[in-house]
Amino acid sequence: MLVKHSVAHGIHTVELARPEARNALSREMIAAFGAAVDAVAKDAAARVLVLGGEGRSFCAGMDLKAVADDPVAMGDMLRALSRVSRAIRRLPIPTIARVQGAAIGGGCGLMVVCDFAVTHPEAKLGYPEVDLGICPAVVAPWLVKRIGAGAARAMLLAGGTMSGEEGFRRGLATHLVAEGELAATAQQLAERLAKGGPKALAATKQWLNELDGSMDDAIAEEAAEISARIIAGDEAQSRLRAAWAKA
Repeated sequence: MLVKHSVAHGIHTVELARPEARNALSREMIAAFGAAVDAVAKDAAARVLVLGGEGRSFCAGMDLKAVADDPVAMGDMLRALSRVSRAIRRLPIPTIARVQGAAIGGGCGLMVVCDFAVTHPEAKLGYPEVDLGICPAVVAPWLVKRIGAGAARAMLLAGGTMSGEEGFRRGLATHLVAEGELAATAQQLAERLAKGGPKALAATKQWLNELDGSMDDAIAEEAAEISARIIAGDEAQSRLRAAWAKA
C-alpha cells in the first residue's frame, strides 16, 4: 500500500507510505495519492485534510531514478503531480502538511500547496532542482503564492536546501515545533479548524483561490510542460545520471 487513508470525526489523514524510499513519489504513488485526494473531495462530511508521510521523511521528491531511461515517463509524472497539487489546493476544506525529515523538490511543493504546514527545526526543506538541471516550474506557482514572487525567485534560482528552522523563517512552514510534537500539533490544529463553519470555510477557500490564481489551469499546465521539456533535455539527463552514480 503506497498511500494510507483514514478518517475520524471528519478529519482525513492521507499518508505517503513508502518509507524505505523516503516517500519519493513514483508513478504508482502519485496515482494512489490522487485517488485518495479525490475520495476526500467526494466526502461531504470531510472537515480537514492532514497530509503526512510514514517513516523518517515527509517526501523526498520525485522518484526519477525509477524512470531513469524514460524521459517521457518523467514528464508524465510531472503532469500528474501538477494535477494532484491542484486537487489539494481546491479542496473545500483546510489542509495541513505534517512535515518531518525531508521535504525536497516536489515534496516541498506538496508542503506549500497546503493551507498550513507544521515542521521541526531539523527538517530538510527546499528546491534543489536547478542543481540537477531541472526546472522547478511545477512547484513555482505554489511557492510564489506562499512566500511571494521575489522571495520565491531567490529561493528557486539559488537551489539547494535549508533547515526547517530557516524554512519557517522564510515562510515555507506556518508552524515550527519540536519533532516529537509534530503529530500532536497537527492534530490539535486539525481539531480546531474542524470547528469552523463548513460553508464559511469552503467559501473562504474558494475566494482565496480565485484571488491568488489557484484556479488557473492554464498556468499549471504550462508549468508542467516546461518542466517536462527541460527534464527530457541533455543537461538534465546528464546531471541526473551523475547524481544517481554518486548516490
